[in-house]
Amino acid sequence: MKFDTLTVEADGAVGRLTLTRPERLNAIGPHALQELAEAARWFDARTDVRVVVVAGEGRAFSVGADLKQRGETAPRSWIERREVGQVGLRMADAIESMRAVTVARVQGYAIGGGLVLMLACDLRIAAEDAVFQIPEVDLGVPLAWGGIPRLVREIGPARTKELVMTCRRFTPAEAYAAGVVNRVVPADGLDAAVDELVNELVQKPSVPMILTKEHVNAVARTMSAAATSFSDGDVLLGASADPDSREAGRIYAKRRLGGGG
Repeated sequence: MKFDTLTVEADGAVGRLTLTRPERLNAIGPHALQELAEAARWFDARTDVRVVVVAGEGRAFSVGADLKQRGETAPRSWIERREVGQVGLRMADAIESMRAVTVARVQGYAIGGGLVLMLACDLRIAAEDAVFQIPEVDLGVPLAWGGIPRLVREIGPARTKELVMTCRRFTPAEAYAAGVVNRVVPADGLDAAVDELVNELVQKPSVPMILTKEHVNAVARTMSAAATSFSDGDVLLGASADPDSREAGRIYAKRRLGGGG
């Protein structure tokens, strides 16, 4: 299947989903969000695929929401503007609910929505030089795409508030200690570590693997995610109407337009 912002491939039991906008550090706009959800369904239609590696081409996993597309000013209805917020949530839910076990291969930047995409994966391996950050508050918007409930579920309320409110960068070592990633490896050993884990997983019997993933996800949803993410589109619309939020977004975009948020 051909996509504009990513590639998918399946080789027996192993699939690969790769973001392919390295010139934009794999920033994710509305079209990419839709394609990610479609890619998840593409893999779900292939029952022989048991593990999918989710990666970003080039020097970043993903810098998150595409600031250039966010700044587009074409008139949109309330429903169209709300949908931009909701499609991010649908993307994360589609990745998380894939039948195959997903392994995030994280190098370079995993920022904002890129970090949410990583969190939607079942297992995460990060290079030692990876950079994590959640800059949405500085951008004048709340973290959406189901990011808050997933962070609360993974690292707890207090640490979620700190990382989201301060917008500070944090290291792979801190991400590992908090439970955000499963392993941290040298940058030149990232591919080998991912391949080793994938090879280990595909040798396991498929039925208990699938049931374990679904069981853990069902328990996790009861902890927070399913109950608190339904209104992402409304929350983003509310923030975008606030003058202070709009000004913060303008300043952030001017400073960081070469990347994403």
